Amino acid sequence: MKGTLYGVGLGPGDPELMTLKAHRLISQAEVIAYPAPDSGQSFARSIAAKAIPPDAREIPIVVPMRVDRFPAKEIYDTAAGEIASVLEAGTDVVTLCEGDPFFYGSFMYLFERLSDRFPCEIVPGVTSLTACASRLLRPLTSRTDVLTVLPGPLDDEALRPKIEAAQAIAIMKVGRHLDRLKALLTDMGLLDTAGYVERASLPDQKVFRLADVPAGSAPYFSMILIYKGDEAWTLPPSFSS
Repeated sequence: MKGTLYGVGLGPGDPELMTLKAHRLISQAEVIAYPAPDSGQSFARSIAAKAIPPDAREIPIVVPMRVDRFPAKEIYDTAAGEIASVLEAGTDVVTLCEGDPFFYGSFMYLFERLSDRFPCEIVPGVTSLTACASRLLRPLTSRTDVLTVLPGPLDDEALRPKIEAAQAIAIMKVGRHLDRLKALLTDMGLLDTAGYVERASLPDQKVFRLADVPAGSAPYFSMILIYKGDEAWTLPPSFSS
């Protein structure tokens, strides 16, 4: 019998936003895998830390945060090989993923390497989209509105027509593109309807109207939400972050 590979969504960061199923699988796991940065602790592991059994084997997958996908490809090839040896021995592997495994989740790279050889189960998680909307105190979208999710690193020429065609827009991975994105939305007359959330659900979260966000860069876990549909939804005049 081969082991099962679990891709477990952890939600946006608050451990209380993990699902009951995610908590159960983690707390019973013999082997835990998770993405980790070049330096510092793994965000995914920190979310699940209290549920991880003290005797569980841990497989950190150290992935440098780079735009180029090829170094990461080699890293996931190596990680998939290590995880495959555990699964071949009949032991399940619970892989942690911030947010949802199939929504910009790193687990997808393990899934594409291993799902043809081993049973896999995906445990969905609360996405950053809904977490940020809840902190912004404004619904994400409604009725027949078109919701468009865009990565912030796209250039303005690619972003503009997609924003124009949608009624609700989420721009993720804002990071160092904050000032450029803010300038684009100002030029499009959308600054006043845009909200900004970083590190949603965490103790250090920040929530602003985009117009009030200071110039500079934003963290990787940041998002701009825009609504320009038919509903009369507005942003609060200010937020207590």
